[in-house]
Parts: sequence; C-alpha cells; structure tokens
Amino acid sequence: MAFTVLNDPASATADGPAAAEARVQLAHWAERVNEHVELLYPAAPVGCGQAGSPLLAYGCATDCAAGTEGTAGSAPDSACRGASGPSSAPAPAAARLHAALTAPVRYVVGSGGQRWRPGLMMAVIDLLGGDSEHFGPLVASMELAHTGSLMVDDVEDGAPLRRGRDTAHITFGTATAINAGTSAYLALDRAVRLTVPHDMELRARLYEAYLAALRAAHAGQALDIQGHRVEMEQAVLTGDARPVLDAVRLTHRLKSGAMVGAGFEAAALVCAAGPRQRAALMGFGSAIGTAYQITDDVADLEGVVRDGEVTKQVGEDLCNGKVTMPLAHAVTRLPRADMTRLWEAVRDGGAEGPTVMRAAQELRDCGALSACVQEAEALVTAAWSRLQPTLPPAPETPTLLKLARCVIQGNRIA
Repeated sequence: MAFTVLNDPASATADGPAAAEARVQLAHWAERVNEHVELLYPAAPVGCGQAGSPLLAYGCATDCAAGTEGTAGSAPDSACRGASGPSSAPAPAAARLHAALTAPVRYVVGSGGQRWRPGLMMAVIDLLGGDSEHFGPLVASMELAHTGSLMVDDVEDGAPLRRGRDTAHITFGTATAINAGTSAYLALDRAVRLTVPHDMELRARLYEAYLAALRAAHAGQALDIQGHRVEMEQAVLTGDARPVLDAVRLTHRLKSGAMVGAGFEAAALVCAAGPRQRAALMGFGSAIGTAYQITDDVADLEGVVRDGEVTKQVGEDLCNGKVTMPLAHAVTRLPRADMTRLWEAVRDGGAEGPTVMRAAQELRDCGALSACVQEAEALVTAAWSRLQPTLPPAPETPTLLKLARCVIQGNRIA
C-alpha cells in the first residue's frame, strides 16, 4: 500500500511562489519518510530479527538491530536468540502481531497527513551536514509516534472520523486501537537501534530527549482532557483573559510543541550540534508545534477542505464546549455582555449548528482569530531570532524558516 500524503504542491500557488516551493520541498521529504515508515511498519508480517517486527531485539543475546555487515534494515533470525533458542516469532504469532499492532497504525498513516514534522526534521539534519537518509528510520519513528497519539486521542475524544475516514477504534476496536497506538510510541527504540548501532552514549541521549517530550505530551493531554472551563468562567466574569490564555498556551506547548521540539533536538544530537545550537533548535521546533496548534484552533472556526472533501467541520470545538485560543482571546475583544452570552451558548457542549455558526462569526469579527494568527507568527519569529545566529551561513538556512511558516500558515490536517 502506498501511503497518501495530503500536501498537494499545486494547491499552494495562490499563496505565492515561495509558499509553493516550500510545499514542494515538504512533499518531497514526506515521500522519503514514507519509505522509512514502510521499513518499521511493513505491509506483511516479518520475523523478529527484522526491522519491522515489534519483537526486534527482545530477549536477544546480541543486538540484532545492528543488521548484517553494518546495514540498517534487517538482521537474520539466527542472530536473535532468547532463553529458549531462536526467538524468531512463529509465522502464526508474527501474523497475529502484525494484525494487532502494525495494521491499525498503517491504516491511520495510510489515510493521509502532511508528514511536516519528520519533513522539517530531515531539513534540519541536512542543514547541519548530516545524513538524513541514514537517519530516515529515526525520523519516521517520530511520525509514527504522532500517529499513535492521534489514535489514542480519538478514543479519548470519542471521535468517529480522522482525515475523512473511520477512526482506528471504529475500524479495529477500542482495545486494539489503544494498544497499537501506544505501541507506536516505541517505534523509536527500533529506529535508534537501526541508526545508532554502536554509540551507546548517543543512544542514551536520544532516549532521554524523546522520553522527556513524551512525558510532556501526556501532561499536555491531561490538561486538554480536563479542559479550561474554570479559567474561562473566571475570565468571562472578570474580563481578565490572562489565566485562561496561559492555560491554553501551556497545554498547546506541552501537547503539541514538546514532541516537535524533541524531533529537532534529536536532529541536533545525531549531527553532534553544540549545546547552544541544540537548545535553540529544540526551542524552534517547540515554537512551530505550539504555533501549529494555535492555528489549528483557528482552522476549527474556518473548516478544512481537502480535494473537495470536508475534513474538519466549522466549529467542532465550539460544538463540544471546548475552550480554545480564539475563545480565550475574545474575552478582551468582545463587550462583557456579548462574551457572556457567547460563552453561555457553547460552554455545555451540544450547541446546534446555527448557534455554532453565529459564535464562530462573532469570534472572527471581533479579531480573535487574527490575534491567534499573530501570536503564532510571533512565537516562530522569536524562536527563529534565537536560532538563526547558531546556524551555518548557508543559502539553505532561510529555507528552514520558510518551511516553518508554510506549515503554520497552510491548511491544517493532523
């Protein structure tokens, strides 16, 4: 199965040649990422000595992920031995594991997505003089972790659709979707074994950066599940939007920014970047991920259409009574009585279509959406000002900023 990339360069022509060129580059990297996703999540079951097996290196006396003759791809099953001899999974078990762990993730990956996270990670590696092709499995593992988070999020949100298709838990069942999605977080372990077979110190630093971000992302998801209703109620009552804005910003930074920052930090680590450059890259990645989530809040009030198909309805978050950045920014932009009326109309969830459309229009008219876009742009610009002095003075360097802006300004689809 060829994975679909929802990132059509032709759709960018109206945004100007710079945006069109940036999207062409992102689409190119996305196709390269797909090849490495296939390595880690293959279409057919494989033995446990292969890169695509969830049992790679389990119980092995030797690190079979190093492959044969130093190649990153596969190791013979005979090299993988557990306590009872060869630990290569029997064919029936391999098929069952593929159906339960690999197929659900491939289903979501195959439904589209822009692959901008690993695409930008590849761009960073290339800019720093590294070999993005060699580290392709590592890059792909970050996209797989993102895919896993979408699968779990959809269960937690009770979402019926993802990228215009039935969600994984609708197709495969809730238990399988949760288990497969969580397992996708661990693809990085296989990727690190493949790409860094002998440098134990670098391995440890990659694991440390990734696990710190994964913890942060789960903390952000916890805040998102709880919601910010208390802060929003207080903001509407007092007219002070700062606490609710801070709460939403923190949630976005943890849930969406941390993992993108970790990808950039991993790129810096494999390229032996110094501490200052590494910290600046992590900050830039975090800013991009946070800004993307802010503009995704904007997309909720505008809707998203891909190839003539609606992939995000207008006002889904409003309909669910979810506090997002536009609602928080509206507190200081609408008269108190209008803000109170708007909030009371949507806060309990289940608002009807006309109510949601009126609320979305009010948020547009009061300038809340513009404030979100400006905040997202300011985040990325500030992070770039800290990063740029640490980067090589190469013609390709400004392209990284162009790609970041393309991501946050373009149509969004997770």
